[in-house]
Amino acid sequence: MLMYLAHFGFTHYPFERALQPDELFASSAAREAQARLNHLVELRGIGLITGEVGSGKTTVCRQLCASLHPGLFRLFYVPLSTGNVLDMYKAIAWQLGLPVERNRAAAYRLIHTEVSRLVLETKIHPVLVVDEAQHLRNDVLEDLRLLTNYAMDAERRLCLLLVGLPELRRRLSMAVHESLTQRIVVRYHLNGLTREELPAYLSHRLQLAGCALPLFEPPAIEALYHATQGVVFSTRSLTTGKFLVEWVTANWREPVSE
Repeated sequence: MLMYLAHFGFTHYPFERALQPDELFASSAAREAQARLNHLVELRGIGLITGEVGSGKTTVCRQLCASLHPGLFRLFYVPLSTGNVLDMYKAIAWQLGLPVERNRAAAYRLIHTEVSRLVLETKIHPVLVVDEAQHLRNDVLEDLRLLTNYAMDAERRLCLLLVGLPELRRRLSMAVHESLTQRIVVRYHLNGLTREELPAYLSHRLQLAGCALPLFEPPAIEALYHATQGVVFSTRSLTTGKFLVEWVTANWREPVSE
């Protein structure tokens, strides 16, 4: 598809490449989420980030990881959100570089001991991020809460961030999760781009791809916003399709009849 890139003057596909943390567009929602997560890390508590599909939740997690000092923090990312408690413990142990235990109690003790070792001996504070947390079973959510309990609940050694769809907020409002909900010190619902931010976002992605031309007319931007409501993933998908259609239209040749 080199002809496609040359047609628009792109160095790469502007809305398909995963960006590095320092290349990401700083929307108001992303800045607010980052500020709250920085506060969460300082508190070493439990946090909750929710958002619709494609709203940028995982991107926010990547930004958090990039912002943490490697000599002071270690972030462990667990995308596994199905299965039982032991499955979750195995996933966490693997991230910590620990051997896999075959029973729940032993796995809990092993993780608990390793977290304490990191904090007390190496002075490194672990941050555990569990993505797609709306799929977690009730008993898994409860055990994650217990995993943050140290020194008879007198010390905070493990920072836990739950990330998921809006359904996660509704689940945590249930009485069965009251103990966990009371421990959540930071929560934020990540919205999409605002109408005012969308033109700047489009220009930002185009410039990263080597194009400084305004390829989106105001009516197109308006239509794009109404179709996506500012959700980043949907915006990227539609704009990629738009450029493909324009390229095909510009290069279409009627077949010659014999």
